[in-house]
Amino acid sequence: MSMNIKLDDPRLSWDGAVSFEHGDGWIKPWRIPFEQRLLFGKTAIDDMMICRAGMPAGVRIVFYSDTTSIEGEIAAIIPNEFNVVETLAARLDLVIDGVLHTTFELGEGTRFRFDGLPRGEKLIELWLPEYREFRLSSFSLSDGATLRRHQDTRRRWLVYGSSYTQSRGAGSPCYTWPAVAARAHDLNHTNLAYGGQCHLDSMVARLLRDTPADFLSMEVGVNIQGRGTLDDRAFRAALIGFVRIVRERHPDTPFAVSSALYAWERETTLNQVKLTLADTRVIVQEAVEALRATGDKNVHYFNGLDFLGEPEKELVEDHVHPNVEGYKVLGRKFADKVIAKLLGTGGKLTSRSTSW
Repeated sequence: MSMNIKLDDPRLSWDGAVSFEHGDGWIKPWRIPFEQRLLFGKTAIDDMMICRAGMPAGVRIVFYSDTTSIEGEIAAIIPNEFNVVETLAARLDLVIDGVLHTTFELGEGTRFRFDGLPRGEKLIELWLPEYREFRLSSFSLSDGATLRRHQDTRRRWLVYGSSYTQSRGAGSPCYTWPAVAARAHDLNHTNLAYGGQCHLDSMVARLLRDTPADFLSMEVGVNIQGRGTLDDRAFRAALIGFVRIVRERHPDTPFAVSSALYAWERETTLNQVKLTLADTRVIVQEAVEALRATGDKNVHYFNGLDFLGEPEKELVEDHVHPNVEGYKVLGRKFADKVIAKLLGTGGKLTSRSTSW
């Protein structure tokens, strides 16, 4: 026997979600304001920005319960050209009292179940796939189980970027690099990275501006160089404008701006607007220096090569994206080199992070 839970039950906290779409018997978390999606991209399923924003990277369903099982059903994958290998091999992570309990191989399936959970009330986090949409149509616990809402009071971190930061190719949802770094310093993170779509969109800047945060970060350059969307002049101006929009409501929040990771031949290959990936790092650094020179002392530049550079190139599996181990290395280095420095945590890992 199991106890069905309403999909919009207020005792379930969808941490990391920005908004929700309600369909015929299902609910879907989004990482943009769903009602404003026309301002972010096209409505068709072949729009990459909409596709990526509908993937719940960093989103987790959180609650307290004494349940010993969890099961649910989701809608089938919507066929489109962006259903990459990682989409078709999706996983769910079940974290109990801060420790990874089970990883469920969801694949292209629509049902999931976790059994054998410890008895007694515990904090449960169900981490959703980082590279597959998730339309939940049923959710149930053990018959008679308790259910109580969890209110996360940790410092909030907003992170923006490309597929690096959405973490295409991570081992499972809680091993994306922002999740690894957030766990190291006990932060509540919201992942606002969109694979292939980090082009300094003003609507995304407004989203970061309007979302509460104690820490901000972004990685930028690889998508702009890969698609040739901005030349050197436009890139610098767009980055400065993006940061200034965010600063309208986060004037003093620590803000880390990092350039691209190492990406093999892109380092020296000119794109259609005559930029190499190495050139983008110079542009990002110069833009941040201009912001600091004009008064923004809480924005900081970090070179992406310090996280994954040429010495770690074997961790860049397809010459662009980190592999499973690469994301863990990236998360640990970001925690040590950026979060510890800017938030004054002294680089000490929390008890939640040391056990896994």
